[in-house]
Amino acid sequence: MSRPIRVLVAKPGLDGHDRGAKVVAAALRDAGMEVIYTGLHQTPEMIATAAVQEDVDVVGLSVLSGAHMTLFPRVRALLAEQGRDDILITGGGIIPAEDMAALEALGVGKLFGPGTPTTDLIDYIRSWFAAREPQGT
Repeated sequence: MSRPIRVLVAKPGLDGHDRGAKVVAAALRDAGMEVIYTGLHQTPEMIATAAVQEDVDVVGLSVLSGAHMTLFPRVRALLAEQGRDDILITGGGIIPAEDMAALEALGVGKLFGPGTPTTDLIDYIRSWFAAREPQGT
C-alpha cells in the first residue's frame, strides 16, 4: 500500500459500551491504519461530518443498541449527500444475520459479530482498499 488506510471508528446512539470499539480501534492502529475514534454517543450527522472532515476511507460503526437498521443506512445516506459514497461503511455489534444481509443489500459493507477475530476485519478492510486504490499512488 502506498499510504495508510484511514478509518473512523464510531459509537452511534445512546449505547454506552465502547470496549469493543476501543479494541477494534487499537487492532486497526496496530495493523498500520490511521484511526480516528470519535467516542460515545455520536449522532449519524456527527459521524458523517467527521468522516468527511478527516477524509477517511472507512467508517466502522459499533452498534449494540439494536438500532443498526436505522443507524447504518442513515450514516450511509449522509455520506452520499456529501458526495462521499466511496467510503466503506462496516462495523459490528449485536446484529442478527438476517439484518446483516439486509444492510449489505443496502450497500453497507461486511458486518462482524461478537467474538470475530480482529484479523478478519483487518483483512477485509485491506482487501477492500487494495481493490479500489490504484497501485503506486
